[in-house]
Amino acid sequence: MKAAFHLALPCDDIQKVKEFYVDILGAIQGRGTDTWLDINLYGNQLTFTNAGSFNFDFKNYRLSGQVLPSFHFGVIVDMETWGKLYTKLFSMDIEVTTEVTFLENKAGEHISFFVTDPDGYKVEFKSFKNENEIFTHA
Repeated sequence: MKAAFHLALPCDDIQKVKEFYVDILGAIQGRGTDTWLDINLYGNQLTFTNAGSFNFDFKNYRLSGQVLPSFHFGVIVDMETWGKLYTKLFSMDIEVTTEVTFLENKAGEHISFFVTDPDGYKVEFKSFKNENEIFTHA
C-alpha cells in the first residue's frame, strides 16, 4: 500500500521555510497562514508551525563508514529525480553532503544526500537501486 506521510515541525520563520522548500527544493506550497504552512514534498505533507526553535539533542550514527544524523527525515525518489535535485542544489552552492552509496552490492543498496533547512532539520533524499528492496532485510 502506498501512502503519503504527514510530518509537523516547529520553525522560527515561515518565510525562510517557504523560500527553502519551495524556491530552492522546488516543493509545492500548500495551505497556510502567517503562522503555519503546508509543503507538498513529492506528495508528502510537511506542516511547519511558527512556534520557535525545536530543542533537541541527538546522537549521530554510522552506516557504511559514514556519520549520519540520527534525527532527520527524508523522501525516496527515483534516480532521475534524485540526480536532477542533487545537480540543482550543487549548482546553487547549497551545502549538500557528498553523494554516498549505502549497502553497496547488498539488498537495499541506495544513494543518498542530505541538506539542512533554515531551522537545522536534516532532510535526506535517497534513491534505491531496486525500489523493491526498500524494506528488504540485508
